[in-house]
Amino acid sequence: MTRSVNQAIAKIWKRPKDSLPYDYRRDRMAAWRRELVVQRIDKPTRIDAARRVGYKAKQGVVVVRTRVRRGGLRKGKIHMKRKPSKAGILKITMGKSIQRIAEERSAKKYPNLEVLNSYWVGEDGRHKFYEVIMLDPSHPAIKADKQLGWITGSRHVGRAARGKTSAGKRGRGLRRKGKGAEKIRPSLKANLNRGK
Repeated sequence: MTRSVNQAIAKIWKRPKDSLPYDYRRDRMAAWRRELVVQRIDKPTRIDAARRVGYKAKQGVVVVRTRVRRGGLRKGKIHMKRKPSKAGILKITMGKSIQRIAEERSAKKYPNLEVLNSYWVGEDGRHKFYEVIMLDPSHPAIKADKQLGWITGSRHVGRAARGKTSAGKRGRGLRRKGKGAEKIRPSLKANLNRGK
């Protein structure tokens, strides 16, 4: 039963513009914009995505909705002698993804929790919204959990800031394997950034 429900929810979220009414999406985004930038919530909006990235409805597991600005990197105008086309203000893409920025900001807001993973829940003209699954490494329920207990180790402190989540690994180029990926492990920095 649960699996079929998850599949139905996943199908709706695959094309939310076709599946969810416009008024419903618009009102929900308006309500989210009135919330705090990093807002703790009771349960995930997308239960299928949350379970896929490791969510469990138990003590020590916290869900946070984060709002991040959309678009490219903002840079100030450089007042130096140069061609306007070389000023480098527009069309600059940041090295980090917006999802990774959302995870880092959530980790900064809740320093006693560790980021497990995150997923997209919506966007409007100005913002993107992500829900971040966070764990309390000192909670007995997390320590005793067979699937989530690994996060209590000291080597997992500050996972989001070090690019150890799924979005962080994607940004570090670690999704590539095999031929052509020799210079991205153990890290790009170890190979003088020649891997990207």
